[in-house]
This record gives sequence, structure tokens and C-alpha cells, in this order.
Amino acid sequence: MADDKLIKALQDIVGAKGVISEKDRLEDYSHDEFSLPTIKNLPQVAVRPNNADDISKILKLANKENIPVTPRGGGTGLCGGCVPAKGGILILFDNLNKVLEVDKENLMVVVEAGVILKDLYACVEKEGLFFPPHPGDDTATIGGVVATNAGGSRAVKHGTVRNFIRGLEVVLPQGDIINIGGKFIKNSTGFSLLHLLIGSEGTLGIITKATISLVAPPKETSTLVVPYNTIHDAIKTVPTIMKNNALPLAIEFIEADAIELTEKFTGKDWPVKNANPVRHYSANGSASGVSNGTKEYLLIIVDGEKDEVERISEAIADMCLKNNAKDVFVADGKTKQKEILEFRSQMYEAMKPNCIETLDIVVPISEVVNHVEVVHKIEKEHKIWLPTYGHAGDGNAHTHIMKFGFKDGRPDFSVKKDWQQVYPVVRDLIHEDAKKRGGMVSGEHGIGLVKKEYLADFLDEKQIGFMKSIKGIVDPKGILNPDKIF
Repeated sequence: MADDKLIKALQDIVGAKGVISEKDRLEDYSHDEFSLPTIKNLPQVAVRPNNADDISKILKLANKENIPVTPRGGGTGLCGGCVPAKGGILILFDNLNKVLEVDKENLMVVVEAGVILKDLYACVEKEGLFFPPHPGDDTATIGGVVATNAGGSRAVKHGTVRNFIRGLEVVLPQGDIINIGGKFIKNSTGFSLLHLLIGSEGTLGIITKATISLVAPPKETSTLVVPYNTIHDAIKTVPTIMKNNALPLAIEFIEADAIELTEKFTGKDWPVKNANPVRHYSANGSASGVSNGTKEYLLIIVDGEKDEVERISEAIADMCLKNNAKDVFVADGKTKQKEILEFRSQMYEAMKPNCIETLDIVVPISEVVNHVEVVHKIEKEHKIWLPTYGHAGDGNAHTHIMKFGFKDGRPDFSVKKDWQQVYPVVRDLIHEDAKKRGGMVSGEHGIGLVKKEYLADFLDEKQIGFMKSIKGIVDPKGILNPDKIF
């Protein structure tokens, strides 16, 4: 369909202001947060529908004319999931941004797909409720985090986004609108279409509305920062915590080298360098956790009733010290906790300018320490910096393949001349190790464009064939988010 005819047809559906066709404006929608330009592609046109009916009409038009359609949320993904790989129509959700209902009786909230996480958190917290998943970027949209089954640091206690989605309004590729699930917790009525759509990355339908379950907010939180001399000691502490009835809200592992780069980027010190005003546990009674020699930190968040938080924090501190922690710093006050978490959130921004790719490998919890140790063997052998941090409590390790070199046991913070040749080699080696350990290529980011070459390494032909057959039945013309996953 010629551009001018397509633009006119879309304007008839959403209005002239809802259609973007200028090349310079479309450039913003040609990529997501993946760092390399190799996956960039311009859409033919971008459109801002006002409701599910508009999207239905757009998909009917696209089916008739065989035009690819790609849904795009906040564009915060890291693997090209919202890149319009075959051009065509890009659907934006700026106008589907309303919180439709906060149902305090049923502990549910109903939102449109374009609502960003920051606004959702603020809305439900104002009503005295809590949405536990925290995928990381607060500008991500609900439609996007549902489509990728996003996780984040709190998944260790509460699970991924999937655990909180109770209902969806979805527009299917031919334009049919269906409503799945509702305001109930249990449902054994036929196949679970709800869970089929969650995590399908926009390849089976376009999510326009979600019904989400909520919980009561924690009364108290405490943040523990635990330094170790070795990565092995730090990460092997996690299974000990998990099996001793001390389940925290989050358990992150963070490498000291990544903290150093973040300090350079932000101009701020890692907050625990000044131990006050945090409580402190130590095997020898003196604070030494920020001295030279620290290689790894655990960042542990505990929530619950005040007495429970105190009890669990002390129990975890004891377990950490018995596993060779240097110290345990405990931030009870909201100000210090906020400083620590804000510093942690800046780490990706610090790495981003020189990061080639952020991997999203997930392995059994017991294998995290072994996987990370292999990553650092690869780092030394190929002399490229591979800082790795992530969600130790659910086995999700984010290795950042950097352009920086690595020598004498540390990054040199200068661009490695042969990074383009080394990158695919270390990438393959890291995924090979994950496969050996019974892992998967993605724990929370999805497959998108970037990771699809590894799908056949982790899933057998029958599983992939089953997925492709579902895609073929639901979207026989293959117009919806083409070239993704497979």
C-alpha cells in the first residue's frame, strides 16, 4: 500500500494528529535501548490510537493489505522487541494511558496498556496498596512489561509480572477484541490463554488493558549491604539464605568494579563508604567493608512487620558473616535506603555508553556462582571486561559485555581495539556455559531480535515447532511483530 494511501487510511481511523510519517520523527521509534545500531529499522508510519477499537480497525486494514504491525511501549527493552523489523505500522500507546479503576475491595487495579510503571506505583500507593514487581525502568509501560513477562529485583519473593496479571483485553491479529480472565485469583476454565499472551512479546496479540492484583504495602523495610573478598563467597551465601526461612524482598549481587565505574559516572560515592547512619555487624567489631580487597557486594532488602524485619535482618547478617562476609551494613532509615537504591539504579546508565550487550541468562540458583566464575575466566582469557550483576535470589545473571579491556585482574576503562571480533566469541561461550547448567537464554528481557539465534540452543525442535504452530494459527499472515523470537 502506497505511503500516502496508508497515511490517509490511518488518519481516517485515529485523526490527522495521531499519525506520524516524517522521517526525522520516525527515527526515535527505530530502536529500543539495545546499544548497537545493527537492529535499527524505520517504520513506514507510526500511529497513536485512542482505544482498542482503533487498534482493531488498524489490524483489519493491515491484514487486508499485508502490512506488518509492531506494538511499542516505552521502548525500554534491551533486545529489539519493539523494533519494526519489517517497517510497516508502528503502534504507540501514548493515548491509552489511563488508570481506569482501583478496586480496593478486590485488591485489583485496571489500567490501559500505555500507563507507565511510575504512574501505576504512585496511584496504587496513594490508595494504600502495593504492586510488588519492579522491572527496573519506571518509564516502561504496562503493555510492555506484560508482553515480556518482566521480572526485576523483587521477583525473588513475589515472582514476575505474570504472577499479578488477572485479566487482559487483547486485540488479535485479524482485529478481533477478546477479554481474558477477570477479577479473580483462581481459574481452571479451559486453556490458559492469559498465560499464553503474557510473555508472547506482541507476536500473538496487542494488549490494550490489564487487570492487575495488588497487595498490602510492607510496613517496614531494611536494606543490607554486604561486602565480600571473593565472588564465590558472596554468591554461595544466597542458597543458605533461601533455605533458612529468611526470604527477603530482593537479593542482588553487585561487583566492586561496576561500583567504581558508577562512582566515576555519577560523581558520587557508593553510600556505604560512609557507614553512618547505618547499623553495622562485623565478625571483628570494626567496619572494614569498603577497604581494598572487596570484590563483590550482596544487596539484600527485607520487608514486613517491624519485629519481623529486625529478626530476619539479624538472621541474614549472621548467615553472611558465617559465609566469610567482611561486614554487614544495615540501612533502616528511608533516606539512606533511597541513596543506596538510587546508586544501584544508575549502574546501567554508567555502563551504557560502552556496553555492547546486556545478557539476560537465568540458571538454577545453585549454579549462579559457578556460572559467574566461568564468566570471569572468559573475561581474563579474552581480555574484555564482563561485569556481571543481577538477581541472585532467582538465578538471573546480567553479564554486560563491554568495549573495555581487562588486564591485571581489573578493567582498564579504555576501549578495546578488537572488541568487535571478541564480542561474538565471548557471547557464545557465556551462553554455552548457561546451557550446560540447565539455564535459559532469557529470564526477563525476552528474546526479541537480538537473542533469537540462541533459541534453538536452549529449546528442542518440538517446543519451537509447537510455538510456531500457535503463531501460525493466531496470525496466519504473520503481520504482528514479525521476525521476533524465532
